[in-house]
Amino acid sequence: MSSIGDTLGMRPPDPGIIDSHIHCGVQNVSWLWEEVKPLVLAAGIRGVGLIPPVEDIYDRYDPLFRDSPGWQECRRRAHRYLLGLKDQEITIFPYFFVWNDFAWEDLGPDFVAVKWHRHGNEPEYHYHDPRCREFLKVVQDRGLPILLEETFDNTLFFLEKLLPAGVPLIIPHLGGLNGGYRALDRAGVWGHPQVYADSALAGPSEMEDYLCRFGYRRLLFASDYPFGSPAYELEKVRSLKLPPEQAQAVLGGNFLRLCRLFEKED
Repeated sequence: MSSIGDTLGMRPPDPGIIDSHIHCGVQNVSWLWEEVKPLVLAAGIRGVGLIPPVEDIYDRYDPLFRDSPGWQECRRRAHRYLLGLKDQEITIFPYFFVWNDFAWEDLGPDFVAVKWHRHGNEPEYHYHDPRCREFLKVVQDRGLPILLEETFDNTLFFLEKLLPAGVPLIIPHLGGLNGGYRALDRAGVWGHPQVYADSALAGPSEMEDYLCRFGYRRLLFASDYPFGSPAYELEKVRSLKLPPEQAQAVLGGNFLRLCRLFEKED
């Protein structure tokens, strides 16, 4: 089987191209694995970072949303769905999507990364809750990367006040929904040694600028399905015509390295 849960603790076989940012869930939206898989296979992708849909984590349309036992169970079901997927052809790398219960008790060993997400018109994270720092300590101890999609101000706050030492922080869309690529650049975010980016929905000119200035070891290929097409997003990266070693890193090697899924070559 190709579920990463069967190979943690040892070096898994190289899955080739990895789309590091795909949403998949079956509760409040219908983004079934059976619908995602054919698109991934057709693009030649053989590894996927799967993330629960936002709609299964909190009510994003209610700015006054308050958490409840029902929503906590909805999150558990969303995570169980990903952990239960087994596939013979595609390696599945499940993300843990954190919300305001900061349920570090549920952050089991099969999760390879953490998703941290909200937009400016959505309910806010309780960053000053002591459990937030407890959760981050567990993330640090486990060596997990965090995929952070937040407002510009909260991105800076997270980076300056909350990010534990040694924890990789991946900003999706080359910052497109974190305030913008250029705004983050002016704030010095891209130069931070713990900050990385994914390519989902980003423009080729931004990718070229980022690769030229910050290097190929800091960019991860991603599509953000269903908001982006795996095949189309992959073709954008290929159009950059990177040397083979650099392309291999962007298209999968960097993700495996940041998630500590194989021994570092350094």
